[in-house]
Amino acid sequence: MKNSYSHSILIVDDNLTNVKLLLDILNQSGFRVSIAKSGENALLKLQETLPDLILLDVMMPGIDGFETCRQLKDNPKTKDIPVIFMTALSDLVNKVKGLQVGGVDYITKPIEPEEVLARINVHLQLRKMQLQLIQTEKMSSLGQLVGGVAHEINNPINFIYGNIFYAQQYVGDLLKTIKLYEQYLPPNIPELEQWSEEIDLAFLKNDLPHLLSSMEVGANRIRDLVRSLRVFSRLDEAQLKTVDLKEGIESTLMLLSHRFKPTSHRPEIQVIRDYDKLSTIECYAGEINQVFIHLLNNAIDAIESKVAMLKNQPITEDKFVPKITIKIEPNTDKSQLTINIGDNGIGMSREVIRRSFDQFFTTKPVGQGTGLGLAITYAIIVDKHRGTLTCSSEVGEGSDFTMTLPFYQEVNHNRE
Repeated sequence: MKNSYSHSILIVDDNLTNVKLLLDILNQSGFRVSIAKSGENALLKLQETLPDLILLDVMMPGIDGFETCRQLKDNPKTKDIPVIFMTALSDLVNKVKGLQVGGVDYITKPIEPEEVLARINVHLQLRKMQLQLIQTEKMSSLGQLVGGVAHEINNPINFIYGNIFYAQQYVGDLLKTIKLYEQYLPPNIPELEQWSEEIDLAFLKNDLPHLLSSMEVGANRIRDLVRSLRVFSRLDEAQLKTVDLKEGIESTLMLLSHRFKPTSHRPEIQVIRDYDKLSTIECYAGEINQVFIHLLNNAIDAIESKVAMLKNQPITEDKFVPKITIKIEPNTDKSQLTINIGDNGIGMSREVIRRSFDQFFTTKPVGQGTGLGLAITYAIIVDKHRGTLTCSSEVGEGSDFTMTLPFYQEVNHNRE
């Protein structure tokens, strides 16, 4: 099943006439709508699913709209959802009270379709901008931190790496000198024999070159990590740049390499690459790297969940081989680049796919997911880069996220 994003709205109203009118208006405009007939029912429904916006009637049986809103704002899980009050009470006192308990706006009955849609769209856009500003600030700070750390590590590791070559030469010369001494010195010198035995000279001569080679491999590894950190630290770059997406993906894979390694309960996660030569586009490089790290982290999490699920099932002959596939190819008309990131993890149900790009929606345990990763990913690809992002998945089989990005950001050039 595939998915693209549409906003979700919860209507809280006990008046069936109002509910039917709002349903018609919102469904025709492409919104996903759910309904609660009372404040109590809304609070229960919000424990399961979180909408992008709430239309809340003031006068209802049981707890009224003001008290419902107050409880929503007291709950960390729901406090950031915009609430628009609906009421026939047009006096100033009630409007002020609604704003004081956390409402963002008012719609006065009888309901006017144009006004409803205008106010909803304004607050959805404001919420999206707020989310993007928070994330931009956070990722900018992270980019500066990562870039600073990479710079501080880069200088000493270059010093170490540069000197390993000379150390290998010097050690080679010393070992050759020792060999010459052994060849021409008279044998059976007690003091030399005792000292050679104490330091295990034979082992030292054999192991020292291997030790230096291991240091060279380790220094190379650190240099690669620093290079990846510096690529990833483009997070704080605000301008459009022409970049090779392969470079961004590879730097992200390097930073996540510890998560691909084999563990006590699964083999190593295989990464299958299928890159077209044409992979350079104009984009906001840091934000695209952010997309890659969100999607790859989610793919690894999905694989870990499948491993846990299989652990509780009867043993089968077929062993699970965890895989992540990354494919980059241009569209047939060469106007856009398609990037597909797939996994053979636990997959998603139809309901989860439908809500996968909702803000604050997560299937992960409390403390392990904010529900913002895919919402931000969608905003970066679709809103910022004028691309597309879709998801297809089957429970138990895995998921595929497919992005298309234009080679050039013509609209953004006009803005700048």
